[in-house]
Amino acid sequence: MPSRPPSVEGGRAPVTLTVAATRGPLLGSGAALAVPVVPRSSGAPRVGAGSEALAELGIDAVAALKAEKATGKAGEVTVIPVRRGGVDTILLAGVGDGSEPALRRAAAAIARQAKTSRSLATTLSVDRDPGTVRAIAEAFALASYRFSVNGSGQPAALKRVKLVVDDPAAVRAELGRAATVAAAVYRARDLANAPSLGKSPEWLAEQAREFGEAAGVTVTVRDVAQMAAEGFGGVLAVGQGSSRPPRFVEMTWAPEGAERHVVLVGKGITFDSGGLSLKTPDSMPAMKTDMAGGGAVIATLAALRDLDVQVKVTGLVPMAENMPGAASVRPGDVVEHYGGRTDEIVNTDAEGRVVLADALAYAVATLKPDVVVDIATLTGAARIALGSRHGALYATTPALRDELLGAAAAANERLWSMPLIDDYRDTLDSDIADLRNIGDRDKEYGGGSIVAALFLREFVGNVPWAHLDVAGPARSEADEDELTKGATGFGVRTFLRWLESLRH
Repeated sequence: MPSRPPSVEGGRAPVTLTVAATRGPLLGSGAALAVPVVPRSSGAPRVGAGSEALAELGIDAVAALKAEKATGKAGEVTVIPVRRGGVDTILLAGVGDGSEPALRRAAAAIARQAKTSRSLATTLSVDRDPGTVRAIAEAFALASYRFSVNGSGQPAALKRVKLVVDDPAAVRAELGRAATVAAAVYRARDLANAPSLGKSPEWLAEQAREFGEAAGVTVTVRDVAQMAAEGFGGVLAVGQGSSRPPRFVEMTWAPEGAERHVVLVGKGITFDSGGLSLKTPDSMPAMKTDMAGGGAVIATLAALRDLDVQVKVTGLVPMAENMPGAASVRPGDVVEHYGGRTDEIVNTDAEGRVVLADALAYAVATLKPDVVVDIATLTGAARIALGSRHGALYATTPALRDELLGAAAAANERLWSMPLIDDYRDTLDSDIADLRNIGDRDKEYGGGSIVAALFLREFVGNVPWAHLDVAGPARSEADEDELTKGATGFGVRTFLRWLESLRH
């Protein structure tokens, strides 16, 4: 009997974001009122914009800050219950050096402290430029995320955030962009957090179709017969051990007049047991998020219309469930990828690169892209090298590398440039095929993330290409700043910032 798919509200609206002018009344505008606190070299920190509202409420903020030994560092929040004047809680929020990352951290901390309030007004954004207001708004929305299946769990109470600014009209466009980006990240998180019992490749493909078509994106879903006829041997091989067959999704956003063509490729492994090269039990629970790269691509494509992106973007997501079974691909088997290149499967747990290879080869051979970027929870080696907060970035051109690093910095996602070391290429040589899917350990190069990137590079020819290995930052073990425990939606913000910056 087929399992029931999870009732996941993909892309459900985050908290409602509104703006109000500083000349308007602050009191009574929210159940919680948050004001910024700025560090000083000595003594208690000072209260920034909104101090007059505190005075009206009879709040001695300086005394409260001294009592709590507050420093004003970013993310530090002093809570004062009041329950009068339409306000039930005052939140004195440290803003550190006032930089955009510090303000994001402050906004996220406020959102978590306000979790028992349904609405919030804050002067954190007073005197900020529109771009910084966008960053603050994104942080409020992202830190308010909560995931549940079929209505279970405790939803966040905070529903509305009013940002107080000098000129509301000047920031409304950026506020709209913040809401669109936050909704896209919510969608990616929802897809990755969904339990794999119901998250089959077919289910994930239908989510991509639903989200894409609602956003003016053309969506094509290839089934097993179509993939077999066209030669997607890698996707078929990885998926053949599961009772739930693989899919290959192609999503296209093509605005009128677009001349540049970007292809995004995302790994869509809906569950990764390791196949016959079985994982250890303690490493499996998180594998429901092994399609986080594919979820990021789906969510990105579904947000392009609302952000008025003016370049053509195609999203490719090869989807499969990597399971042990009577029909599973075996170590020692040889797979023929799209376009004819062959691959010796040495380890079935290195399946992500096998499905991505088909998608990359297809993109280069048929779509005529100007640039290709893939994203995948690909290797534990990347997490060992960079920890859980940085993604590894490999790029074949300095220009593409710098564009993505700049977009990541603007989006507050952490990427670190990694080298494509040609000396390591011979570790992928096979005696019976064009490549082997993992490096030859006898050659003792190590660098598993680098070797995986070199494997993928074999399928992109001369097209400018970048690879994001996000095995670390795609998941979070705890609530931290803008992240919530579980899937993070990593990559969505970077992709959207980057694509917004491109012109035709």
